[in-house]
Amino acid sequence: MSGPDALVGVVLVSHSAAVAAAVAELAEGLAGGGATAPVAPAGGLPDGGLGTSEELIVRAARSVDRGAGVAVLVDLGSAVLTVKALLAEGDELPDGTTLLDAPFVEGAVAAVVSASAGADLAAVRAAAEEAYGYRKV
Repeated sequence: MSGPDALVGVVLVSHSAAVAAAVAELAEGLAGGGATAPVAPAGGLPDGGLGTSEELIVRAARSVDRGAGVAVLVDLGSAVLTVKALLAEGDELPDGTTLLDAPFVEGAVAAVVSASAGADLAAVRAAAEEAYGYRKV
């Protein structure tokens, strides 16, 4: 699906399946009523252990691709390296997949909320990256 009704998809990559799923649930819940952008967690290894999996990331990205781009947020260093390697290969992730430089929880919420409102990929990226500026004190 592409066109004016397409929403940016969001993939949340964590070393833990439980963390990825919980952040996805939080972001979707805070996106409010109405249509929510497609969100998929890609956490842990296929056997349930801690780590990152190219297979799970690719599956998640394909599942949320609606033709408007896929925004990927990651938790820690090796998740960044895994996504960068997939992007460099260029053929496994959907066209328009991009890695966002944003804090995992706050960035995920900002990305899902803005994508759910119909923002394009550049605006979703900007919203997620602005989360670095959220002050808590």
